[in-house]
Amino acid sequence: MCGLVGIYGHQPVAQETYDALITLQHRGQDAAGIYTFDGAKFHWRKDFGLVRDVFHNRHMRLLTGYAAVGHTRYATIGTGAIEEIQPYLGPAPFGVTLAHNGNLFNSAELKKELFEKDHRMVNSDSDGEVLLNLFSKALTRQDQDGLKPEHIFKAVESVFARSRGAYSVVAYIARQGMVAFRDPNGIRPLVFGKRLNGLDTEYIFASESVTLDILGFEFISDVGAGEAIFIDEKMRKVHRKVIKKRKETPCVFEYVYFARPDTVINGISVHKARERMGSKLAKKIKKLKLDIDVVMPVPDSSRTAALAMAEVFGVPYSEGLIKNRYIGRTFIMPGQKVRKKSIKYKLNTIPLLIKGKKILLVDDSIVRGNTSKKIIEMVKAAGAAKIYFASYAPPICYPNFYGIDIPTTDELIAVGKSVEEIGKMLGCDRLFYGDIKDMADSCSEGNPKIKDFDMSCFDGVYKTGDVTPQVIKRQSDMRKQERDCGGCDGFGDPFDEENGGGGAQLDLI
Repeated sequence: MCGLVGIYGHQPVAQETYDALITLQHRGQDAAGIYTFDGAKFHWRKDFGLVRDVFHNRHMRLLTGYAAVGHTRYATIGTGAIEEIQPYLGPAPFGVTLAHNGNLFNSAELKKELFEKDHRMVNSDSDGEVLLNLFSKALTRQDQDGLKPEHIFKAVESVFARSRGAYSVVAYIARQGMVAFRDPNGIRPLVFGKRLNGLDTEYIFASESVTLDILGFEFISDVGAGEAIFIDEKMRKVHRKVIKKRKETPCVFEYVYFARPDTVINGISVHKARERMGSKLAKKIKKLKLDIDVVMPVPDSSRTAALAMAEVFGVPYSEGLIKNRYIGRTFIMPGQKVRKKSIKYKLNTIPLLIKGKKILLVDDSIVRGNTSKKIIEMVKAAGAAKIYFASYAPPICYPNFYGIDIPTTDELIAVGKSVEEIGKMLGCDRLFYGDIKDMADSCSEGNPKIKDFDMSCFDGVYKTGDVTPQVIKRQSDMRKQERDCGGCDGFGDPFDEENGGGGAQLDLI
C-alpha cells in the first residue's frame, strides 16, 4: 500500500506533484520520490522520510518539466535500502520512469528470470524495479518504428502475463507519453482525471480521488481492472483498452482503514462505507441491551463508524482520546522501553469525559492487539467504569499478498482464539467484531456493480487464484528472515500496533 501520482501537463508540474503526494501521505510514510521530465532529460529527488522532509526549495527548483511521476512508500517487500525508493528510471526505450502501488509475490522469481533470460539486472529487492524491467523490456521489442498505442498495450499485456499479485502502475516514457494500468482484478486503486489549462488539457493519475479534488482536476473514471490508459504525447490523444480483466475485486481494506474518508474508490464513498459498517455492527450490539453511556473512537479512521454507532444507540459521541499529530513514527526510537511508552506520547485521555462512564471504544481493526491493549489500560486508568471494545472489521486471521504488510499469521491476535479469549487478552469487559458479510455489503451498497472484494486477510480467499500453500510458506519464511537479520531497520513494521495501530497511517491528514 503506497501513494501513487502521475501528472502530464504543459507547464512545470513539480509543485503539484508535491502537493499530490501530501494528499497521499497517509498511504506511505517511509520514503518519497519524484521524477520529472523537461523534454530533454529526467530530474529526480527521492529519500527516506515524509514528503515535507524529503523535498525542500532547493530540490523543487531542480525538478523542472511538464511530466512527473511521484510516490510515497510503505514498505511491504525488500530490506529498506535506499535503492528501493520509487520511482525508478530505465534508459530504454527512450527512457522510462515508473512507480507502482501493490505487491508482486513472484518478484524473486521474476528478478532471476530477468537476469538469466532477458539479461537485465534488477539492482534492488523492490518489485517496482521488477515491473519497470518487465514493462521496458516488452516496450523495447516493439519500438523499431516508434511507439504506438498498440505497442504500449502489448507491453502491458506482457506484464500481466508474467506478474502475480496486485499492482497499480504509472509510468512516463520520454517524449512518448504517460501510461497507467491496473492489475486484472483491480485490487489496488487508481483514478484518472483531467483539467483544462487554457486551450490545453492536463491529465492526472492518483491512488485516491481526494488528490484530484484538492488539485482541481475533474474526475474522469477509475482505471479499470485490467485496463491500460495511454496519454499519447505525439498525437495529443488518450487511448484506453481493457487488456485482461478478471472479476473485479478491489481491496476491502481500502474502505476499512487505508483510504482517506473523503475519497471515492470504484464509485464507493469511503466515508459512507465506514458509516454503514458502524451502523450494522451497532444494530447487532444494541440487541444485547448493554449499559453504554458513551461511544468513543480510537482516532483517526474510526470516527465515522463511531458516530454512526452512537446514533444507533442513542447515546453521546465523545472524543476522550486525543492524538498528538506531531509525534514521529515511534518504531525509529531506540530501545524497547521507549517504544512501549511512546503510545502515551501519541494518545492521551481526557479523564473528565471518561471517569465513571461505561464506554464503547471503537477502532477500525485489531491486528496484533498491542495498541488496543494499551489503550484499554489508559482508559481504565482514567477511571472508566466499564470498557466495551468494538472493531468494525472482522478478525484478521490470514496473511496478505496484495500490498498489505501482513505476511504471516504468527503475531495476529485473532488466530486460533475465540472472541471471548481475545477480549480477555485485551482486558476489556466485552469485545465485538464486525462480520465479513456486513463489511462487504457496506461497501457494495455504494456501488452495486462491485459485487465482490479482496478480503483475503479476513477470509483466506485469494482472488488472483494463484496463491498456493508453497507461496504462503515462502513469503512467511522470507519475512522471518528479513526480521531476524534486521532487514527492516529504519522502517519497522507499518502495522506494528506499538506505532498507533489501526489508523496510524492517517496521522498526517
